[in-house]
Amino acid sequence: MKEGINVLSLFDGMSCGQIALERAGIKVKNYFASEIDKYAIKVTQSNYPNTVQLGDVTKVNSSNLPKIDLLIGGSPCQGFSFAGKQLNFEDIRSKLFFEYVRLLKEINPKYFLLENVRMKKESKDIISEYLGVEPIEINSALVSAQNRKRLYWTNTLNVGQPEDKGILLKDIIENGLIDRDKSYCVDANYFKGGNLKSYFSDCRRQLVFEKPHGWNKGGVQEKDKFGSLRECTSGNYAVYDNVEWKYNNDKPSCLDNKAKTLRASAGGKTREVGVFIDENLRWRKLTPIECERLQTVTDNYTNHVSNAQRYKMLGNGWTVDVIAHIFKNIEI
Repeated sequence: MKEGINVLSLFDGMSCGQIALERAGIKVKNYFASEIDKYAIKVTQSNYPNTVQLGDVTKVNSSNLPKIDLLIGGSPCQGFSFAGKQLNFEDIRSKLFFEYVRLLKEINPKYFLLENVRMKKESKDIISEYLGVEPIEINSALVSAQNRKRLYWTNTLNVGQPEDKGILLKDIIENGLIDRDKSYCVDANYFKGGNLKSYFSDCRRQLVFEKPHGWNKGGVQEKDKFGSLRECTSGNYAVYDNVEWKYNNDKPSCLDNKAKTLRASAGGKTREVGVFIDENLRWRKLTPIECERLQTVTDNYTNHVSNAQRYKMLGNGWTVDVIAHIFKNIEI
């Protein structure tokens, strides 16, 4: 289609789908987005001003749309996620999946894509039955610096695993060093950090740091990796003391581990990534730009809203390069 395809994106968020289509080299004629979050809409319109916003998915009328070539969406996952209460289809947010099914039947697009979290087999089987295809599981770690396993239902043929790009957490941070290869999760409350004493106490192994004083003293392993939390300063840092670091080959031994996903809600105790600042063992959170890089989103794509909203929508968003990998199999 030289003139481009018509796309309907449900639960569009900050429009990661448009970035992915662009990276896959697919020209878009019309991009219709169903989204209700005003901050996500602002980010979308700032980057893609021609986006046609349709609002609430329950009010989207297919008869008002042109022929849709591609239907995409990631229905809210809180009812399915292992990190949540796992209410499944009884969760009002997860019931929105059936709006995706409704519009899929009504518009009968040439291609469709639905993304969601890993879930219990019973829920996965229900979704597969409605969509008529089995999902493929892809870990974002293949194309990004975070472990993020997601399920993708699509009728696009020949979708396999993307090539491992070998991107590590150390490659995407703006400064400092890290204690693992891949990032742990960032949830919707990541921006708060007002009480870092409790905020970081559950996640002392998922941190990023700069070389402290005495880095090259030698030794083979660290003792009491992060010690005890001593105090918080200015709402932005956590300070640890009682730490005895020992180093081998100019790095602590815990640098070889991998970490988990960037997400909007952890559904319980947070397990976040932070960054070590100085020899006093101060730790900072990941920056919004670093979180954008975890999701393979262009730097400052989300900078049209507050950092709080940036963290939230990035946690809710897609890993763009995974979606682009799937879209490259679309035959236009």
